[in-house]
Amino acid sequence: MKTEMKEIGDLLKQRRKEMNVSLKEVENATSIRINYLQSIEEGEVKNLISPIYAKGFLKQYAAFLGIDGEKIVDENPHLFNKAPQQEFSYGIGTLEMRGNPGGHIKWFPNAIWILLSAGIIALAWFVAHYLEVI
Repeated sequence: MKTEMKEIGDLLKQRRKEMNVSLKEVENATSIRINYLQSIEEGEVKNLISPIYAKGFLKQYAAFLGIDGEKIVDENPHLFNKAPQQEFSYGIGTLEMRGNPGGHIKWFPNAIWILLSAGIIALAWFVAHYLEVI
């Protein structure tokens, strides 16, 4: 399976070199990142985001090179069947889990604004009564 993908990658790489096009030029034309293009050429589909992206990137890259990517994908569906195991680590920019201890503190700023607003309304009412406006 890996050798089949490597053969496809070699075909694409050979065609790109025949066209005298750099990976940077392919990246600019297709909007596929260079590291993904290199993974395709090396036959390392597991380095791509998912099998769906692998199919799409391969089709787009092949189309750019004038090769029938649809045919390649249709003839080799087994190369794209298994989703690679994604590693996920928590850090900056990750979603907050429910039940997270830090997630409960968010009510505090809202409570302060509500109390502050109620205090201003009460103060306005007392001032209006003192000045005999109401």
